Amino acid sequence: MITEIFADEVVTQAHVRDVELPYGAGTMALITLDNGFDHTKPNTFGPGGLTSLNTALDSIAARDDLVAVGVTGKPFIFAVGADLGGVPLITGHEQGLEVARLGHAVFRRLGELPIPSFAFVNGAAMGGGVEVALHCTYRTISSGVPALALPECFLGLVPGWGGTYLLPHLIGAEKALKVVIENPLNQNKMLRGPQAYELGIADEMFEPADFLEESLRWAARVVAGEVTVERTPVDTGAAWDEAVGQARWLLEGKLHGAAPAPLRALDLVAAARDRTRDEGFAAEDAALADLIMSEELRSGLYAFDLVQKRAKRPAGAPDKSLARPVTKVGVVGAGLMASQLGLLFARRLGVPVVLTDIDQERLDKGVAYVHAEVDKLLGKGRISADEASRLKGLVSGSLSKEAFTDADFVIEAVFEEMGVKQQVFAEVEAVVSPTCVLATNTSSLSVTEMAAKLRHPERVVGFHFFNPVAVLPLLEIVRGEHTDDATLATAFAAGRTLKKSCVLVKDAPAFVVNRVLLRMLAEIVQTVDEGTPIEVAERAAAPLGLPMPPFVLMGLVGPAIALHVNETLHEAFPDRFPLSGKLAELVAAGKPGVYLPDFTLDPEAVEIFAGGTSPSTEEQVLTRALEALAEEIRLMLDEGVVAAPQDIDLCMILGAGWPFHLGGVTPYLDRTGVAERVSGSRFLDRGVASLA
Repeated sequence: MITEIFADEVVTQAHVRDVELPYGAGTMALITLDNGFDHTKPNTFGPGGLTSLNTALDSIAARDDLVAVGVTGKPFIFAVGADLGGVPLITGHEQGLEVARLGHAVFRRLGELPIPSFAFVNGAAMGGGVEVALHCTYRTISSGVPALALPECFLGLVPGWGGTYLLPHLIGAEKALKVVIENPLNQNKMLRGPQAYELGIADEMFEPADFLEESLRWAARVVAGEVTVERTPVDTGAAWDEAVGQARWLLEGKLHGAAPAPLRALDLVAAARDRTRDEGFAAEDAALADLIMSEELRSGLYAFDLVQKRAKRPAGAPDKSLARPVTKVGVVGAGLMASQLGLLFARRLGVPVVLTDIDQERLDKGVAYVHAEVDKLLGKGRISADEASRLKGLVSGSLSKEAFTDADFVIEAVFEEMGVKQQVFAEVEAVVSPTCVLATNTSSLSVTEMAAKLRHPERVVGFHFFNPVAVLPLLEIVRGEHTDDATLATAFAAGRTLKKSCVLVKDAPAFVVNRVLLRMLAEIVQTVDEGTPIEVAERAAAPLGLPMPPFVLMGLVGPAIALHVNETLHEAFPDRFPLSGKLAELVAAGKPGVYLPDFTLDPEAVEIFAGGTSPSTEEQVLTRALEALAEEIRLMLDEGVVAAPQDIDLCMILGAGWPFHLGGVTPYLDRTGVAERVSGSRFLDRGVASLA
């Protein structure tokens, strides 16, 4: 029985109460979904929750005195989808099919009652929660809903309880594909209440303060016939096919067939145009059962667990009680990175932030950047006018590091050269208190060496952000040889307040993300040096479904930075990180990469890399890159750079955009057999991120 597999389910109960609708419209049976916990444990649907809802619908169907049925959620939460806790325990296709069919059997009853049904989406709604609402006749949504999404493709599933059939028939294929495929693949983008309403997912929107009351008033008028809900007719002709064709083109360009779930979802939406509801639901059942038994889903669930759990409890982090308060922050530098850091600290910590530089013009430019970004947030409605004024007042500039005298936390973001950074820290240490944390945003240099000449090297810590600072969630916190627990605890506390996912990293060359990426990139660049055409090397990594090909990534990072990190790693590990003379030539020529602005290859860059006599095929390039990754990761684990393979995967997912469906890098290397071929063993035990 499927209920035995989900024995640990936190059951979301469906509580039914009668509500007399306003204006004498009659009695509504209002179902409130509630698992008995506060908003930190959202409502989900496992077999127990589905059974509870089914029982509630049984009692409603048996009555003849009702004019409507409504569904809403507990405070702040509508429902966030299926309970995935039991999925790793499903061992066969038939069990997956049972889960799929149960959801359809229960949810569809809401749309097949002899009375109208209303979904009152009062809070976060995802996956099965959205599908519950889609099965209802009408929907209202709170303008305060922070997140509404069908995120299944992000994990390696499809919306399998009606989403791929009902949503396109409600709002059209183009809009539906944005919600079903495009948003999940865009870092699992969520819709806010007003956006969902604008798309047509909800029929009416009300303010949070009196949402349920106003929803009931509106429902009463609908039942009484005073309000007629008008929806834009869906084009099931050429527009449907065009939307599907465009989505297929985008998917191929982004994933190159590397992830089965988005393509399966696209096929379901494409076929939904001509299918009956029964046919559409049966196809969803089959797809869901197939994907539940896929390696990609198990890797996706592993990745989800890393982001939701391990990221919130970093391995090796010291006790929170050791953290010191941070009441003022100093930023050394006023360039783009420093200015981004200044804005982030001001927004998240809400404390004064002072930027310093040796040049007034550069300093003014940095502060002006912060103020301009604040104005953008105001223009988008992300902050109020009062908040904008407050943020601008928090960020200031100074030509003297004396401005750091009362700072508790100072971070440098200056040129990546050890002597420069050592001098900066010496100047800062001369004016700050003995307990002030000195953080470096270095991407590859030794934190220990940076602190070596200070009186208090124990207060220096690596605080490595990823660009763009406001977007990428990873923060590598690097413990130097002398970094003490109080400094480290303060760094972790600050990182959490900045809303970053922090990973503790040993002070090793290039830390985690840059070391892994540069090992792969160095191997691929070497094949080009040997004579492999750039376009062949670019295509080689396509099966991984990475956010961008290697040379596009190099252009984004900047060849000069890539060369600098490569030089740092070559100095430490010359055998594994060979220097590319041609990359150095590219930098010397002032080229921003190998592509022109229109993304065609730059003939001059191609000429720089020409001349090799031993080209490789795409398959050979990929094999070399993967074997290099497996070797480097094994060495990093042996060196204790991080506590476990999970930390490397977490870093690559959050800092490099490594696809969720791969589960990070180590499950992929395990699944393809590369890990065992290179080092004789898997990185993860069987079943951790795989079927078995």
